[in-house]
Amino acid sequence: MIWPLRGRGGALGMGTIHPVDITQREDEMRLVKSFAFAAVLLLSSALSVAAQSAREDIEAALTKFTDAFNSGNAAAVGQMYTEDAAVLPPDGKRVDGRKGVEEFWQGAIKGGMKNLTLKALEVEESANLAYEVGAFTLDVPSKDGALSTVAGKYIVVWKKGDDGTWRLHRDIWNLGAAQ
Repeated sequence: MIWPLRGRGGALGMGTIHPVDITQREDEMRLVKSFAFAAVLLLSSALSVAAQSAREDIEAALTKFTDAFNSGNAAAVGQMYTEDAAVLPPDGKRVDGRKGVEEFWQGAIKGGMKNLTLKALEVEESANLAYEVGAFTLDVPSKDGALSTVAGKYIVVWKKGDDGTWRLHRDIWNLGAAQ
């Protein structure tokens, strides 16, 4: 092991190791390790809070979405999407843009769909994007007008705007047993 020598004399400029120097060095290393550990703790707790915050924000947005849909307010539903959003319905064509998305949901509401429920099963965030995996139920009228409840699953890519608001950016779902 090579010890740092501090210039305390010596005929050839060689220093000698003093116990005070070694103790000071050990104290400095302990301090550096303590700061590094504190930084890791702080960063991990900040990331945990950010992930929790995204989930809370998205769950609040789901409540807002279902309230708007179930009250027949397609304009409010449309405002929850980004300007360049895309909706990918099962067995249907892709719908692009906030205006197109609003018209899509207006058609669903006029078609008699109601009592939408949404449940986030997973939410993961990275920077200004998050994805959500969820389950839904929805009452859909049959040809004879009777309502039947369908269930399904969905994935939404959320995008956080400059104003800090999470908006739906990509929305895809399918019918089948909701988990």
